[in-house]
Amino acid sequence: MGTNNIKLILSYDGSLYHGWQRQDNGVTIQGVVEKKIEAMTGEPVTLIASGRTDAGVHALNQVCNFTTQSRIDPKAIKAGLNSMLPDDIVVTGAQYVPMEFHARYSVKSKVYEYRILNTNDPDVFLRNYTWHIRRALDKDEMTRCLSVLTGTHDFSSFKSAGSGNTNPVRSVSRAELYCLDNQVRIIMEADGFLRHMVRNIVGTVVEAGMGRRDALNIKRILEARDRRRAGRKAPAQGLFLASVMY
Repeated sequence: MGTNNIKLILSYDGSLYHGWQRQDNGVTIQGVVEKKIEAMTGEPVTLIASGRTDAGVHALNQVCNFTTQSRIDPKAIKAGLNSMLPDDIVVTGAQYVPMEFHARYSVKSKVYEYRILNTNDPDVFLRNYTWHIRRALDKDEMTRCLSVLTGTHDFSSFKSAGSGNTNPVRSVSRAELYCLDNQVRIIMEADGFLRHMVRNIVGTVVEAGMGRRDALNIKRILEARDRRRAGRKAPAQGLFLASVMY
């Protein structure tokens, strides 16, 4: 019996999970989905993701893959998993892919979206999906700051301690801001991201939106290659893995 490589696309609400990566002492996305796949296929599997999401972070389109001896059709795998998974994890796609496809190592770029609720009053229904900021933000200044970050740079100033990435250089092809109703949304696309890179950037750019920094300061932070020069890390609940390109 031959081995098949199955690609899955997942959408999940990370509010109740200790992130993506399987843990012995916490419920994780990887751990939950792997158990359901194993129940279907009757064999142990390792589910590889495009990248790990932290506790509280969400995904609109997380791409992952696993190899299996099972001959179950991907459509049946999708339907079966959705019948077994909790309501906060949904399989939106499943298909056969070549054996050389690797959800992490085959990635060309990833897009993250960060959502800020910029209103005086909090919204009880958005508390797990936005960072609530009461003070009116200067969106123009935030946009200027984001533009500084496009291109290929050493992002050490926006890398949290404990990162396993030895090379801090990343190429950011998109760093944009747009508004939707009372939300400010920041979109970033890059060939890769360092640990907490998006959240550290958002926290720093928000300080610029509050008048505490400007685009020149962001440029100097980037050049300093020193995490202590940048701002606070934005909360996890506003971050979404939006899409992955191969």
